[in-house]
Amino acid sequence: MTSYVIEADGGSRGNPGPAGYGAVVKDASDGQVLAEAAEAIGVTTNNVAEYRGLIAGLRAVLDLGGDGARVAVRMDSKLVVEQMAGRWKIKNEGLRPLAAEAGTLVRRLRVTEWTWIPRERNSHADRLANEAMDAAAKGLTWKAGGTTGTGGADAPGLTGTGGADGPGPAGTGAPGARASRTGAARPAPTAGRQTDLLDAGDIPELSAPTASVATAQARATGTAKGTGWAPPTRVATSLLLLRHGETELSLERRFSGRGDAELTANGLAQAAAAAARLSREPYRLDVVVTSPLKRARQTAQAVAEQAGVEVEVFEELREADFGAWEGHTFTEVQRRWPAELAAWLADPEVAPPGGESFAETARRVQEARERLVERYEGKTVLAVSHVTPIKLLLRDALLAPLQSLYRMHLDLACLSLIEYYADGPAVVKSFNDTSHLR
Repeated sequence: MTSYVIEADGGSRGNPGPAGYGAVVKDASDGQVLAEAAEAIGVTTNNVAEYRGLIAGLRAVLDLGGDGARVAVRMDSKLVVEQMAGRWKIKNEGLRPLAAEAGTLVRRLRVTEWTWIPRERNSHADRLANEAMDAAAKGLTWKAGGTTGTGGADAPGLTGTGGADGPGPAGTGAPGARASRTGAARPAPTAGRQTDLLDAGDIPELSAPTASVATAQARATGTAKGTGWAPPTRVATSLLLLRHGETELSLERRFSGRGDAELTANGLAQAAAAAARLSREPYRLDVVVTSPLKRARQTAQAVAEQAGVEVEVFEELREADFGAWEGHTFTEVQRRWPAELAAWLADPEVAPPGGESFAETARRVQEARERLVERYEGKTVLAVSHVTPIKLLLRDALLAPLQSLYRMHLDLACLSLIEYYADGPAVVKSFNDTSHLR
């Protein structure tokens, strides 16, 4: 009997925002593509889209006659993989029906592997999800072998809503998405999921204050219409973001990423001031999480001791790695690496020599956010971290492009607040607050 590999993904351009999923089924022995699936699913969240991608992949295996077959599932969604493997609880009520649907399909198969893989190793499913979203943005429907217009006329590529055939979107000459059960798809141009600029139509609708559980589930799965700018339905998960205190490197304005600098005397005083503030009303911390780097851990420990809570280290909350630029001032970098610095400032996908790009950092920070919101739903969490991870969390909550990192400023020991709701929205409540230092 054939063994299969499912690679699945989903994305939301806004989270929540216009969303879609992609799934590909391969022969485990030779990697041959056996089936593909993709669909735009309206306005919903990343996690919903990822679950829908998994369900599509499982159904595709069964459609191939794979009842009882051995299947390995690989996704770049840590949350879906861990929940389906039974290692994480499913606390979001909107995801439970999707997990149950996936579980019903899983019981007809022999799933031997639930594996998280980096996004770059899930590029096929990622591309399919983006093709579906791109097609929907043009009023088209994705299908294997090409997308079709709303009039229903098939075409070798993307077809306009009026039914005009062509190799790509009408008038553009862009290549369309071509696929088959036995051949890998030739990619069409796609846009990134989280880094796209949003149109006014992408603004998420918040749910009604008296929504039932069923209604909340419908909204989370993209099957219900919103009711406008009403209050959120649930108690928020409050994520307080505290930048660490001063170090010698920050005092001298030097690149300080993976280097393990300690707090100065002034930095310790800043940490103590933050601790004093966070141990009083209205703050009631349930947990403190921190970057593994010493300057963050020292700051986190000062707060935890006053608040009487435990400290948990989150590796993903470490600062970006600035590679060869570590310990240098901006002026020194400008003199020694002018071309590399210019490229880095112009494109968040570009990394410093031997370092880590903002885009790479964003992926691991997103994993941390998903894990925190999943694990501490409805709680108040203090995350002690660094400039880049904090900016990335704020940027994600604001639905802003990655380039927005270059337009934010965070002071040492500053405090920001994001609230996350079970029905999707994230709200930035404060930014760069340093009133406790005055």
